[in-house]
Amino acid sequence: MGSLSLIALPPCLLAWFLMAASAVDPATDGYFIDCGSSTNTMVGEVEFAADESFPGVTPSTPRNYVRMGSNSSLQLLDYGDSLYTTARVFNTMVEYGFLLKETGRHVVRLHFFPFDSDTFDLHTAMFSVSAQDFMLFQDHRFKNGLVVKEYSVDVDSNHLALKFIPGNDSFSFISALEVFPAPKEATPEDASVVEMAPKRQTLRGLILETVLRVNMGNVSVGPGDDPLRRNWVADGEFLKHSGVLTLSRIQDVKGTPSQGIAPRSVYGTATMLDSSHDPHLHANLTWNFTVDPGFEFLIRFHFCDIVDPPPESLFFNVYVNSWYAYQNLDLGKLTSEVRGSPYYLDVIATSRGSGLLTVSVGPYADSDIYSTAFLNGLEVMKIHSVTSRLFILAGQRSKWKTVMVISSAVSILSCLVLFLAIYLFYSRRHSKHVCPGKSKGERCSFSDLKSGYRYPLMAIKEATDNFSEDLAVGGGEFGKVYKGVLRDGTRVTVKRLCQSLQREEEFRTEIEMLSHLRHRHLISLVGYCDEQHEMIIVYEFMEKGPLKNHLYGSSLPSLCWKKRLEICIGSAKGLHYLHTGSSKAIIHRDVRSENVLLDQNFMAKLADFGASRTGPEIDQSHVSTAVKGSFGYLDPEYLRSQHLTEKSDIYSFGVMMLEILAGRPVIDPSLPKDQLNLVEWAMHLKNKDQEHEVVDPRLLGQVGDQILCNYMDIASKCLAKSGINRPSMGTVLRNLELVLHLQVQEDNPVRNEEPSPQIDHKGLSATDVPSVQFSMGSIGDFNETSISKVFAKMVRREFRQI
Repeated sequence: MGSLSLIALPPCLLAWFLMAASAVDPATDGYFIDCGSSTNTMVGEVEFAADESFPGVTPSTPRNYVRMGSNSSLQLLDYGDSLYTTARVFNTMVEYGFLLKETGRHVVRLHFFPFDSDTFDLHTAMFSVSAQDFMLFQDHRFKNGLVVKEYSVDVDSNHLALKFIPGNDSFSFISALEVFPAPKEATPEDASVVEMAPKRQTLRGLILETVLRVNMGNVSVGPGDDPLRRNWVADGEFLKHSGVLTLSRIQDVKGTPSQGIAPRSVYGTATMLDSSHDPHLHANLTWNFTVDPGFEFLIRFHFCDIVDPPPESLFFNVYVNSWYAYQNLDLGKLTSEVRGSPYYLDVIATSRGSGLLTVSVGPYADSDIYSTAFLNGLEVMKIHSVTSRLFILAGQRSKWKTVMVISSAVSILSCLVLFLAIYLFYSRRHSKHVCPGKSKGERCSFSDLKSGYRYPLMAIKEATDNFSEDLAVGGGEFGKVYKGVLRDGTRVTVKRLCQSLQREEEFRTEIEMLSHLRHRHLISLVGYCDEQHEMIIVYEFMEKGPLKNHLYGSSLPSLCWKKRLEICIGSAKGLHYLHTGSSKAIIHRDVRSENVLLDQNFMAKLADFGASRTGPEIDQSHVSTAVKGSFGYLDPEYLRSQHLTEKSDIYSFGVMMLEILAGRPVIDPSLPKDQLNLVEWAMHLKNKDQEHEVVDPRLLGQVGDQILCNYMDIASKCLAKSGINRPSMGTVLRNLELVLHLQVQEDNPVRNEEPSPQIDHKGLSATDVPSVQFSMGSIGDFNETSISKVFAKMVRREFRQI
């Protein structure tokens, strides 16, 4: 069941399916499919076509169409009960392919209703779904009730591919799906960022996932009352206040709002503060929403003046997480003085560390005129960054094609042999997972760890106040991170991983690695917990958090250049130890600014070893393994060949060096196309001798031309296309410490009696150091022997880190 095969849809079969679904015009309405059904299904005015004959799999693959068992019950939304009595199940990876008349944004709505059947229990399915090689969700289980997941996908071709990818030894399923063009006004091309006004961020090319649609007035609006079949929940459960008024005057809405924005029933209801006891009350009306922490969200506010009697003024403020989303919003002016005209406002905001998103409206405090504040509707959409792109697919396509060819050319006996070979391959792969310092073939296990590492779940809950949201400091698709205090007063960081087979492997790997590694620039393992299906890792507490937060994307003060250099060197020392500190190199595989943590003194420590692997044997040049890493940092040679060496870490470190220098994300879609990719942009400028344009504007006057040239030379060597041309981590470290030495001399010219090494545009040139003569060409040559002779003399105690 765990075997994967890529199923591409030939154009002739797609055309055949279009004729079978002739009840829907794909050019106008898109595709509406009742999965697993043998007959078409009407839901309101929309006809969902049967896909029993949809050619999504090859004839040799069993067509698993399942029907609800007699013991199951339906407790569903307004989409229609009959839509969920069947489902389609896939044991292998399959692709739904859709021909589109136009490019641009399309709504992808996936319906999942798990039930028991005679052949499958859909509650146990674990799988991932991607669109256009972007991961929509990964290793997910739909355990209870109906789940409708909706995405806005920006498609740049006339073909949309939806891939269903079963987890290990599992399967995937789908109850119904919709694909149709999104009205142009439904999603803006960009929006203002509330924490960084007046900056605007582009949304082109990004996937948006609908998290919530909320109708104010404490009235829900079902799919049957929305032209685009959207579901709007009542706002009552999210309100922070109790003293509110709810309005319902749909007849006061002027005109017909565009169906791509919101239905009349949303604009015709509202929630406002009850000011009947104090007509001059200046207070904010607030709603609290729980979302995934650390992500950006597109937030759309819907306003329509249906207040009766009309207020003296419609000046009010709009807030997200206590930041201004719009100050002194003049609704009357924005709607051309026509009362009852709909208006909407789009902003982008980041959720707090606890995963709390707070939205407020309030009177304009600087005005003496009483002004009421109200809200009619709200939409929250999670922005999936480009790091969600599926890298693995690129490396696996050749494998899947090979599997298809073999399966079509050999007999059943050969298939059995193939499955046996796969089993032996994975068994051998797992047997090669060794602990640092252990002999070849000897696996790590939790029994190898010191008894003091394992913590009871009760102690972890006590340390984090039962995983209180107030103590959450970060998170993402992997899980959540909390700060905590153990009973003995030790401050710790607690990472609570989501349940999945992939996370279980990363959990074990990280514990095995960290329990055998000790270095000043590696995060220290305090303990772990694996009770009651929990996967929890406890680390030392790092006061300043990830390096990334000090470079961009937060309100933290900017780091000075010398401090950035010291952090870069500390990270290099930790990585150098991984590559050389045990009998076999340890390859981190996910070096990036988010995985460099800073303590209270800004000392850097590498973290997150879930993807780490031991390096090749002495008689081998590389380790063959599936590609893992982060978009923008990933070694292109490793991605192409799936051959992993320490030089893949060197490439990622070079990317992080540029990130530290530039103080911007590695991939930034908000920038012009030629600046979107930091590596390509920086190397282009270096080749034109314009390195100074890469430097973070906040470092103005801190980075001298010679030091900048030297630093960029090191980074460019790390980013060489071929791993064999990249330096070792020890060489990178020594050269970075030389740069720091030069920086200290430049900052303190009076204190330093030694002559400063002369640097030209190529790198370092020969100079004299007291009592020692050394000669060094361009840093690009990385003359390790010559550097090591003078290294101890040049690096003084004030900037030695170990």
